[in-house]
Amino acid sequence: MNKILLHIEGLAIFFLSVYVYSYFEFSWLLFFLLLLVPDLSMLGYLLNNQVGAFSYNLFHTYSFPIVFLLLGVILSSPFMLNIGLIWSAHIGMDRFIGYGLKYPTNFKDTHFQRI
Repeated sequence: MNKILLHIEGLAIFFLSVYVYSYFEFSWLLFFLLLLVPDLSMLGYLLNNQVGAFSYNLFHTYSFPIVFLLLGVILSSPFMLNIGLIWSAHIGMDRFIGYGLKYPTNFKDTHFQRI
């Protein structure tokens, strides 16, 4: 049941991010160009599992997108809102698909598997 809730939560975040992105009429070209950029953090796995897990998790938690969204609102910055919404949509999409935060033991060892 907990795993299902994480998938639903991811889908909700994805749809909310896409809805707000659409509401502000931001560029869909930019959205699709940047949607998979957080996955570049997987390059840390070229060094080892610990570096890979750290870099992947750093770019796949909601903390940074939330900071971008808050700064976008506070500073009235469409750029910050764009990045925050695309980033949160990416994380939501990953969670919906079942990609979770990584443990340093193995790339496929995620918080989804331990629930």
